[in-house]
Amino acid sequence: MSAITKFEDLEIGDDLPGESPDVSMPRVTAFCHAAKHVFERFIDHEAAQREGFAAAIVPGIMSQGLLASMIHRWAPGCEILEIDTVFRGSLLVDSDITMTGAVTDTDDDALIAELDLAIVAEDGRTGVIGTARVQFEQ
Repeated sequence: MSAITKFEDLEIGDDLPGESPDVSMPRVTAFCHAAKHVFERFIDHEAAQREGFAAAIVPGIMSQGLLASMIHRWAPGCEILEIDTVFRGSLLVDSDITMTGAVTDTDDDALIAELDLAIVAEDGRTGVIGTARVQFEQ
């Protein structure tokens, strides 16, 4: 499904376009500095390995931001009322990850869509699952 602008065009079961965001070391490092969330496990592979990770990991707040960006590209002009995520496993910096989403419920009176969200790691593990409630304009 491409970008959607009207609530009336939604159907339960619609998939958001899948995306593979850039989680390269330069991108993650820039995010960490901008968010004032600089920890070695996010910006240094060797430091992350000393903490028991396979490599540097993508910060959870960046994962949420990436999901929010995906929602806004899918539904420009919508308002995200709520986004909730559960981190089930680490997403590695410099890997290929895929974000997905699907419409799971709609409220026709309030013009709200509920979404299921996921980020899948390069090795096929689901690293992040979540839900969002999105308000469309009248």
